[in-house]
Amino acid sequence: MSGNNEISESELRYDHMVEKALLNVVRESLEYAAKNGLPGDHHFYITFNTSQEEVIIPDHLKARYPGEMTIILQYQFWDLEVGQDGFSVTLSFSDVPERMSIPYAAIVAFADPSVRFGLQFDITNGENSEFEDDLEDLLEDYEDDDDFDTGDEIANSDENPKDKTSKEKPKDGGSDNIVTLDAFRKK
Repeated sequence: MSGNNEISESELRYDHMVEKALLNVVRESLEYAAKNGLPGDHHFYITFNTSQEEVIIPDHLKARYPGEMTIILQYQFWDLEVGQDGFSVTLSFSDVPERMSIPYAAIVAFADPSVRFGLQFDITNGENSEFEDDLEDLLEDYEDDDDFDTGDEIANSDENPKDKTSKEKPKDGGSDNIVTLDAFRKK
């Protein structure tokens, strides 16, 4: 055991270290999509906090989604640019292209339902488990849904995730792969 007793337990913020590592998964996934496109049935649901200062979205979308918004990167997205601190993308909203820039720090959840993979970012010590429930519902509904809207869409986290899923089933028949920071916290 190391002899430095001056480092308090709170200085080793494992939850922040894990969040940083998991956000790197999001960044690498977006980098791949920017360079190569999305292979097969892969598509990304990205929920982010619209009220964070660094988020740049059109005013009418910020007014419609004052807390959080979910975007889907699947068929209709353009000019995906991925940086160290965030990403920018153009999406179509009611057939109008809109550019948005989202810092990774604003991301609340990331999912790729085609492979039943999801990440939840919540460092409020589990006080907000709604996102985990929504992500689990999304992945469950994805497996059961036979109705699919092929266009990219926008969703408020209060809407039913079943309305935003694909009819394609995961090819591997595997289980949910949801990672939350709660697994690394002291109870």
